[in-house]
Amino acid sequence: MNFDKANAALDSVYTADTPEGLAKAYADWAATYDSETASLGYLLPFLITAWVARHVPAGEGPLLDAGCGTGLSGPSLKALGYGDIAGLDLSDDMLKIAGSRQADGKPAYSELKKAMLGGPLPWPDRHFRAFFSTGVFTIGHAPASGLHELARITKSGGHAIFTVRDQVFENGGFQAVFDELERAKKWRLVEQSPWFRCYAIGDPEALVKTFVFEVM
Repeated sequence: MNFDKANAALDSVYTADTPEGLAKAYADWAATYDSETASLGYLLPFLITAWVARHVPAGEGPLLDAGCGTGLSGPSLKALGYGDIAGLDLSDDMLKIAGSRQADGKPAYSELKKAMLGGPLPWPDRHFRAFFSTGVFTIGHAPASGLHELARITKSGGHAIFTVRDQVFENGGFQAVFDELERAKKWRLVEQSPWFRCYAIGDPEALVKTFVFEVM
């Protein structure tokens, strides 16, 4: 597997400086995304299912895969008994691949919509039992402010489960948004992991942390 090619694709999405540029970078990468991120040992789409299973009983309502990409998490969650999973992403090309994912002969995702985190989301208040998101709150991607909309569309008593990259946690204002939502009694912190590697093989310096909040 060509690590240089995979790293070059990562660089292209990290350095995109407009939403349009980011969408194009993912369109260019979509066809080889799964194999190239696998070559780097990309863990997050699969590892996030552990936090979902820890905090969200199966069958309690729909889940949202926020920034679902090619839909790597969907089949894993289906295998764990979660039957109603929606996905959103900014890339038509990635959504097309996510739509082709199958689990037990059926689509892994019950609904897929194109949307950008940081702007309005196309669901009503309190719609989802939980949302989960990996690799989205990272360099050049979704802003911390996008958490306001995600909290809005999550049910009271539901959960927000997401990773944040180390390089954007401080300078991206994530702690400030966390505190703002907590002061407004919109959510409360339930769990945060230690910082850990998101690429088991490549890029050993890349660290993320998983956060779990209960939405109020």
